[in-house]
Amino acid sequence: MTSAGTIDLPSPSIPTEPAIEAARGSRTHSGTRRMATLAGFGILVLALWEAVKWLGGVPWRFKDVLGTGLAIDYSPPFRFPFANDLNLPHWFSILGALAAPVQRNAQQTLGEFLLGAALYTWREAAIGFAVGALLGLVLATLFVHSRLLERAFVPYVVASQTIPIVALAPMIVYAFGPNVASVVVIASYLTFFPVTIAMIRGLRAPDPRALELMRSYAAGRWAIYRKVRLPASLPYMFTALKIAATASIVGAIIGEGPGGIPDGLGRAIINFNQQYISGPEKLWAAILVSSLLGISFFILIRAAELVVLRGRPGAAEG
Repeated sequence: MTSAGTIDLPSPSIPTEPAIEAARGSRTHSGTRRMATLAGFGILVLALWEAVKWLGGVPWRFKDVLGTGLAIDYSPPFRFPFANDLNLPHWFSILGALAAPVQRNAQQTLGEFLLGAALYTWREAAIGFAVGALLGLVLATLFVHSRLLERAFVPYVVASQTIPIVALAPMIVYAFGPNVASVVVIASYLTFFPVTIAMIRGLRAPDPRALELMRSYAAGRWAIYRKVRLPASLPYMFTALKIAATASIVGAIIGEGPGGIPDGLGRAIINFNQQYISGPEKLWAAILVSSLLGISFFILIRAAELVVLRGRPGAAEG
């Protein structure tokens, strides 16, 4: 307290340039550590995979390992039923199948075929993702501005996700026809729910004082929504979009089966499942490509999040 009877308040601390650089370096180091952890986990899974095969698989008989002329003839000490080459092929056999012809005497390799199928499925999933995200945003906006609509319809939104998509997909195909539109509807169905729930919370996240300030300036609902509610909800929205991205891939793959789409991953998985006895590596390769497609879509949304939320506290986390 000064001699005049006033109180000296501490001045707000402004981050210095070294502090900002240190924070950026810390975030970069944290991201590198997470990537290294993920890579290490993947290597550990592959090592455990082959360790199980080494202990309880079928005999290893390789005449020429990776073109080196080295031969392996090894008989595991145990026999695990799930570790035979039919149920659990060697992971390097799965990778090798990607370079082999998709069919006998075919010019196209399995990898090229699955890449084309993945791009086709991704286009369907991307459309369903956009439609579902927009629908979720609209529903959340309506619910936030109308308690009556929220109480009336949110229970049905939640209940809609209790129906197994495998059972619902044939009904959607019957309603919309065996075409791409039905696949987009299925992908949208799995996408809109996480966006709706997250955005209901996100649109209510702004500081009440900011809302009161806007109202004191006679701002309308649209101005408050655009300048306060929507910017404050962006972290919630991107969290939901990352979940919805992978869900849209799953929905597109599931919908391609009853939808009769011949060019996507869904049909490839069905076909290779029917050929599993003669070539289990093909089905495993299709599953691998499907998972990589979902991861790639997730990373794409994550990159967009980093760009849009650049400079916000905690933007580099998650």
